[in-house]
Amino acid sequence: MQKTKQFLLMVFTSAMLTACGSAEDKPKSVADVMNKSTVDKQAVDIILASMSLEDKVAIVSGMGFSLDGKKLGDIDRVPGTAGYTAPLLHQGLKSIALADGPAGLRIWPKRDGEERTYYATAFPIATLAASTWDIAAVHKVGEAMGNEVKEYGVDVLLAPGMNLHRNPLAGRNFEYYAEDPFLSGSMAAAMVNGIESNGVGATIKHFAANNQETNRMTVDTFVSERALRELYLKGFEIAIDKSNPWAVMSSYNAVNGTLASENQKLLTEVLREEWQYDGVVMTDWFAGKNPAAQLKAGNDLLMPGVEKRTKKLRESLKNGEILESQIDINVRRILAMLLKSPTQNGYQYSNSPDLKAHAEIARSVAAQGTVLLKNHNNTLPLADNIKHVGAFGSGSYAFFAGGSGSGDVNEAYTVSLVQGLENAGINIHGALRDVYLEHRSIEEKKRPKKAFFFALEKMLPEMPLKQSLIDKVVDNTDIGLITIGRNSGEFEDRTLEGDFYLTQAEKNMLKQVSESYHASGKKVVVVLNIGNVIETISWRDQVDAIILPWQGGQEAGNALADVLTGEVNPSGKLPSTFPIFYGDVPSSAQNNFPGIEDPDGESLIVAGLDWGKPSEVFYEEGIFVGYRYFDTFDVDVAYPFGYGLSYTTFAFSSEHAEKPLQVTDNITFPVTVTNTGDRAGQQVVQLYVAAPAGKLPKPKKELKDFAKTKILQPGEAQTLELTVDKSELASFSPEQRAWVVDKGNYQFQIAKSVDEVVLSASLQIPTSIIVRQVIADLRPKTALNELSIPNKKML
Repeated sequence: MQKTKQFLLMVFTSAMLTACGSAEDKPKSVADVMNKSTVDKQAVDIILASMSLEDKVAIVSGMGFSLDGKKLGDIDRVPGTAGYTAPLLHQGLKSIALADGPAGLRIWPKRDGEERTYYATAFPIATLAASTWDIAAVHKVGEAMGNEVKEYGVDVLLAPGMNLHRNPLAGRNFEYYAEDPFLSGSMAAAMVNGIESNGVGATIKHFAANNQETNRMTVDTFVSERALRELYLKGFEIAIDKSNPWAVMSSYNAVNGTLASENQKLLTEVLREEWQYDGVVMTDWFAGKNPAAQLKAGNDLLMPGVEKRTKKLRESLKNGEILESQIDINVRRILAMLLKSPTQNGYQYSNSPDLKAHAEIARSVAAQGTVLLKNHNNTLPLADNIKHVGAFGSGSYAFFAGGSGSGDVNEAYTVSLVQGLENAGINIHGALRDVYLEHRSIEEKKRPKKAFFFALEKMLPEMPLKQSLIDKVVDNTDIGLITIGRNSGEFEDRTLEGDFYLTQAEKNMLKQVSESYHASGKKVVVVLNIGNVIETISWRDQVDAIILPWQGGQEAGNALADVLTGEVNPSGKLPSTFPIFYGDVPSSAQNNFPGIEDPDGESLIVAGLDWGKPSEVFYEEGIFVGYRYFDTFDVDVAYPFGYGLSYTTFAFSSEHAEKPLQVTDNITFPVTVTNTGDRAGQQVVQLYVAAPAGKLPKPKKELKDFAKTKILQPGEAQTLELTVDKSELASFSPEQRAWVVDKGNYQFQIAKSVDEVVLSASLQIPTSIIVRQVIADLRPKTALNELSIPNKKML
């Protein structure tokens, strides 16, 4: 495991320093520490010893957060950041800046007294990044994002977000990667490694079981220990093992009765002791109730720094509720982060990152993560003779680059579908464009003013279409494109009607446009500019092709045009299942999502905002989330996890197929992928493992590895090695308090999607293996009525 290798390297390095170092090399004072180019325990000890108790209280308490976009004062050197740490100038400790977000750096574009605009790149949303199934591509996005963080004077990015897509109505799913913890953890690690390659920090969030916006600060999540460990903690564990981020952010919600930010079992026993994480843990903004309890639980940095809570912490120190020795533990970790930050080391940031180059990265990744859902009779790519397009749907003329809230970015521009097509030399029907632009102008004027800058900007209503207009457009164009747009964000979850399901106006548009084009022997393509899963089964047969570019950042329209025209062959695969009906989702019951409010409870008001009433949510689906449920219980879906079409075809082969695999620490399944079509393209190879039930019910299969080919020319082949660490075959046994690999036959399955297995091999484990015992007891006090597998499926 990577963590073990890091530990051995640390021990070796420490021994070499002890053997080779001299007394003259070691810092003796704070001044010496500040002149050192490296950070070590002794440097932290020297600074800590020089700090007063009030200094320590200041360091664990953040400084500042602007809800209205106003400058915070002298400390606010990068307006629009989420906050700062406190400076201790008499110690030589500077204030470092922390900023959102998951799809790019979120800072204010305008500054007082300056003409210049400070734009950042809006990269594709996390869900699209995961749709690439490409570690190298996501790492490249992280590199570019981290460069902007550094060059704009920020030290720590509050990203990536990596909670699971547990329910399709969760408002912030666009900020998160997938419904699967392995895919999510792998993508987050790639992003962290890319960001931190610049010498700035990344923060994985929100730890843990934070899968909704409704009452997000007041909800108590009740979840079984097995589901918690196998799903909601697993992605974080993978990200920490593969990337060791500078920081982890604890979440707002309670977990089994204890607020996450005050939960010692999660923040110390799991994170520190079981996983050996040694970085900073910070609270989410304004989270928690008791600062002393937060610090004792393992939170080091209390953000954004509220004087009322800082005063409460001082009182807790006076009455002995918390000891200075505990705060010393928190301060040490913060100091280690401060000392390696660009600001502390005097980095002269340019305020001029290469936004043009980063836009090209955004465009490339947006195209690579585009998912082709339907392509009847090779409707796509657009034939060479298609030069005139009728673009229907208000969203065709203004794409959503990303969601709202802390995941938003202040970018210079967003390329729409029609702009992208025109840039590719395709003509858009002018009269239709004029009608839609006028409609958008009228509807935008009706929009109510946002209550505050984080508020969700609602979708514009779709325009009713006159048949006479449609007929004129059909007569003068070669194909029809219809954009369905959706936006979501922080503070609220989605609705079923008019969001998960189409509006009546959208249904009417699809029917009218499709029938009119088909009557003239022409085709129709639907574009889904969405950040979250929607229903498709009721309308997909009306159209010839469906393409899913998600929310592709500022270059979305150009990236989509690259795919539509065939400049890029789509290779994206779904990171989450598209169900047929919302009722098919295992967490669709009210008490499972978004939970039940206490009708007599009082709303929590923080920073002048209503954060909701006390509520409870029950994860009664247990381990059966996403494809683990649909696949195991044989529930039909619209589009399965891992699904995505291409303009070419691929064949899979392996000398290991239908043969026993060898039991080793790392089990390898090499697969050769051959492009058997007539276009260049890439293919994702997915490795699932079907485990024997043993004493525990198991999903039908689980993702354990994946890889993506290079761009293969027609007839070209590439061999990829899919590898599974034997320990990753384990399931968590609450009874044994351990991760256990059950004895029995394991099926290793190579697949194009979770529903399309193309090769398989078997692995026989002769005796059960206890991989590791756990320390924390995360069992809920009240037993959950969890979903169980019918007996016939456990045989």
